[in-house]
Amino acid sequence: MPKTLSSDDIQQFRETMRCVAENAFATRGAQGVTMRELAKELGCSAMTPYRYFRDKDEILAMVRAAAFNRFAARLEAVAKEAPATDRSAVSDAYVAFALDEPHAYRLMFDLNQQEAAYPELQAASHRAWRMLGTHFEQLVAAGLLEGDPELIGYAYWASLHGFTMLALANQLPLPQAQQAAGSAAPTREAVFAQIRRMLWRGAQPQRG
Repeated sequence: MPKTLSSDDIQQFRETMRCVAENAFATRGAQGVTMRELAKELGCSAMTPYRYFRDKDEILAMVRAAAFNRFAARLEAVAKEAPATDRSAVSDAYVAFALDEPHAYRLMFDLNQQEAAYPELQAASHRAWRMLGTHFEQLVAAGLLEGDPELIGYAYWASLHGFTMLALANQLPLPQAQQAAGSAAPTREAVFAQIRRMLWRGAQPQRG
């Protein structure tokens, strides 16, 4: 008869599974991962994960929820420290998270699940979008940007996501620290700075 699992037992197993599954899903894709493979990588029997999860989709939802929460926490921490009118801090934090945690970032946005079926994932996703929404509402309220904050936010996200995915695929110029001395090519940092200038210029209030 299986022993009764304590809350600590459950939490420890779930966290171990999260780490293993994040790498597996990100590198092999959701369709390329099975419960049996995850169990093997954890060093447990094929049936053990079913004591903690209904199926693979529930594991994927847990992994994505954790990623969204870490993403939101990174943005929230930066927004708390920076002035509400700082237009660069949040975008810098957005890209920094993706470059620091590429597996997590890809799983957040490359996959789609019915979030209503996974309350933890739905709450984490909404937390991240609420943070971004509040950021643009503050910039519009301060008169630094003009227009619908939600629409500006989507345009902003689309641009940053495009930049980030190209950077993760090594399709952008090298960062300054990796370029050869005397190189005339634009750096990745310069491309990012240009994107920000274009975004802000397009949403700035029209004077006169």
